[in-house]
Amino acid sequence: MKRFIAFISVLAFAGMTSDLWSCTTFIMSGKHTPDGRPLLYKNRDTGTLDNALVLFTDGRYRYIGLVDSKESWNREVWAGFNDAGFAIMNSAAYNNNTGDTTKFSEQEGMLMKMALATCATLEDFEMMLTDLPKPLGVDANFGVIDAGGGAAFYETGNKGFKKIDANDPSLAPYGLIIRTNHSFTGAVGEGGGYIRYAAAAEALNMALAQNRLDPQYLLNSLSRNLTHGLTKENLRAEMPADAGSTLFRNFDDYIPRTITAAAVMVVGAAAGEDPSHAMMWTLMGFPLTTVALPVWITADNDLPEVLSMKDDFHSPLCDAAMALKQQLFPIKRGSGGKYINLAMLMNHENTGIMQKLEPVENEIFVKTGELLAAMPEKEKDRRALVLEHYKWLDNLINGSYKQLFGINVR
Repeated sequence: MKRFIAFISVLAFAGMTSDLWSCTTFIMSGKHTPDGRPLLYKNRDTGTLDNALVLFTDGRYRYIGLVDSKESWNREVWAGFNDAGFAIMNSAAYNNNTGDTTKFSEQEGMLMKMALATCATLEDFEMMLTDLPKPLGVDANFGVIDAGGGAAFYETGNKGFKKIDANDPSLAPYGLIIRTNHSFTGAVGEGGGYIRYAAAAEALNMALAQNRLDPQYLLNSLSRNLTHGLTKENLRAEMPADAGSTLFRNFDDYIPRTITAAAVMVVGAAAGEDPSHAMMWTLMGFPLTTVALPVWITADNDLPEVLSMKDDFHSPLCDAAMALKQQLFPIKRGSGGKYINLAMLMNHENTGIMQKLEPVENEIFVKTGELLAAMPEKEKDRRALVLEHYKWLDNLINGSYKQLFGINVR
């Protein structure tokens, strides 16, 4: 309990946030993945569209966290993992506190930061939730994995939590649990995200059926999913002739949304493996205008410069992705911001923004795969290889965005 006390004051003084959390998330047990590594995924929807990665050293464990690009960046974390192999993310639930008039709320980001700083296992997290004063000030689905093979969602409200275990075959026969913006143990029919849940379930069940559970395929299947969960409209089937063939379509209720700020996928350590083998793929910024980059927790706390926070709190890659996003959503008046110009995203001439970035991302996954295959067992022996890879990534991103779009990623 003592290791949590230091963080309770953070909850008391950090204040409220106006973000609207409407995320699409899943976890998968390592018992059902080809390499035995658990997966944790979050497509982050929020009112704070500028995000960055930070490596924190202010707790019992070092941890990498996705944060808001603002002065209070160090108070909250919205997804991340630590050097004990523990990882956490959340989606808002909106139905765990039905009828509760408690005004203390919106503490999810601070709770996740606390967990990353102090927890190594699911049991640690459960103890933290149990020991913290009530009300907790949350209404969320917290997805958690650890280096011991643990993987579970915690449907959590002000007064407590209910655990949904991905290793329980009666609850998750394929080790997969999906959550959007409602808890399954909360008030029935309330909350939100039902349409995105349908789209995510269809995409992930197809991935399971084909045994395509690698991060690249899963990130594309979710954060770049352009099939509507209710209408079944597939925007990829409406590809315009060229970039000049303006074609607007409504972009409400797809998994990627106009309020999507980033996506992350933590690939945890396999049970019995050194926890330092855990890593995280990050789509920084709008998923349709950015590329996935890998990060590890190194001995010297390194991160790629393009993902890290600058003096203005911004991540260079996030800024670049947001600049390209403006080309996809050029209409500012009225409700025009809800409509995407498909011709700028993709077209039959292969000159759309997403199409231009695809070869860049493919190269990143190939090169990273080679690095993972040659990665030494001990963390201290990996640091030089990871740092070299980060420098290569920084150069590749800056060169590619400058050549393809005239954008300096600095």
